[in-house]
Amino acid sequence: MITIIAAIAKKNALGNNNQLIWHLPADLKRFKKVTANHHVIMGRKTFESLGKPLPNRTNIIITRNGNFKAEGCIIVNSLQQAIEASKEDENPYILGGAEIYNQTIEIADKLDLTFVHHQFEADAFFPEINALIWKEIFREDFKADEKNKYDYSFVTYIRK
Repeated sequence: MITIIAAIAKKNALGNNNQLIWHLPADLKRFKKVTANHHVIMGRKTFESLGKPLPNRTNIIITRNGNFKAEGCIIVNSLQQAIEASKEDENPYILGGAEIYNQTIEIADKLDLTFVHHQFEADAFFPEINALIWKEIFREDFKADEKNKYDYSFVTYIRK
C-alpha cells in the first residue's frame, strides 16, 4: 500500500518558497507517529526544506541531479526507483512536494491528509482529489487552540 501524506490549506495550498506556510503542532505530532519506522519518499526540494533526514525512518530522495548526496538517505532518480527501494515496507509514505504528489496521485492507494481551514499565499499545490476515484473513510475535525492557530481536520481517503 502506498500512502500519500500531506497537509493542505484552502485551494489545495501546500507551501510557498519551498517552505510550509503554517505551524500546526498537532499535525507534526501525528505525522511523526504515523510515518515512524516506515520508508518516506520525497523530492529533493522537500528534503532540502527539511534540512536533514527524518529520524526513525528510511529516507528516500528522488532527484534528477546525478551528483546529489545526502548522508543517511537513499538517492534515486525516478519514482519507480523510489518504490522499488521501499518494497520491503508494506506501507511507504509519499511526503511530496507538489511534483511528486502529482506523479503519485495516480498510483497511491491511500491519502492521509490534514486540511488546514485557512487560506494562505502559496506557489505549490496539491492535486485535485477526484471523488470518483477517492472515498473518504475517516475524518476528525479540530478547532484552533492555544497551540494550533488554525482549525484543521485529519482526513483519510482510500482508492475506490
